[in-house]
Amino acid sequence: MLRKKLASREVLQFKRSDIWRIILCICAGILMSVNLRTFVYTGNLLPGGFAGLTLLLQAIFHKFLGITVPYGVIYFLMNSVPIVIAFKFIGKKFTLYSCITILLVTFLTDIIPVYAITYDVLLISIFGGLINGFAITLCLKADATTGGTDFIAIAISERFGIDSFNYILFFNAIILTIDGYIFGWDKALYSIIFQFSSTQVIHILYKRYKKNTLLIVTQKPKEIADMIYELTGHGATDIEAYGSYQNADRTIVYSVVSSDELRTVVSEILDIDPDAFLNVIKTEQLSGKFHLHPND
Repeated sequence: MLRKKLASREVLQFKRSDIWRIILCICAGILMSVNLRTFVYTGNLLPGGFAGLTLLLQAIFHKFLGITVPYGVIYFLMNSVPIVIAFKFIGKKFTLYSCITILLVTFLTDIIPVYAITYDVLLISIFGGLINGFAITLCLKADATTGGTDFIAIAISERFGIDSFNYILFFNAIILTIDGYIFGWDKALYSIIFQFSSTQVIHILYKRYKKNTLLIVTQKPKEIADMIYELTGHGATDIEAYGSYQNADRTIVYSVVSSDELRTVVSEILDIDPDAFLNVIKTEQLSGKFHLHPND
């Protein structure tokens, strides 16, 4: 019964989710392009990933060779190899939807006029970083990415089941070091604030790789355990217990689910057993097999 219910839900969500994913990717591409032409260009900052590397290469070409290279040309060429790798190893839909954002950024960034909202570099660093992080999160929620190092971060996260975006900061640090050495350290240091703000927004809003432990005291352990497995692919462990208040035997179902699955799982649990007692605990570290739905 549950399997039929889930299957029908998946059919309905497939059409809706595809449209929703495309909308999110379009919004992310537009938002990133506007952010680049307002906050980033005004503050002369370097965002993280291939966007920052593109701006750095543009500045180097202009300073040492006197050549002005369009942003879109460099950005697209650098993303071409990760796109092929992601298409082969991560997922076809994942890559195609990511390309929507990449292509929008490629074309719009050279078309949208530069507009200065503020000239306060500190405000630019903070709010530009927040907008950048929000745009990246929109892509991630669409099971896509903004390209470049995000492809690498997703691949690592899928392979090892960890939040790998902090590791991308090391790559960004190299870019900032080169930029600071060539063009001055003040803008490089402000760029660190920009990238830190962006990373924190992603950590707050994107919960795919965050996990929660569920302790469920119930009289219907098998139904709940079966539901958790069918809905999320995660197993569960039954722990025999004794309720001291009612002096009755109880069963505790122990399971770990991703944070983005939590709301649905809790709702299904209460549908099965309205009298169930749930304790949700944030899981800081997990060792062992943990199922993550692959990107498609």
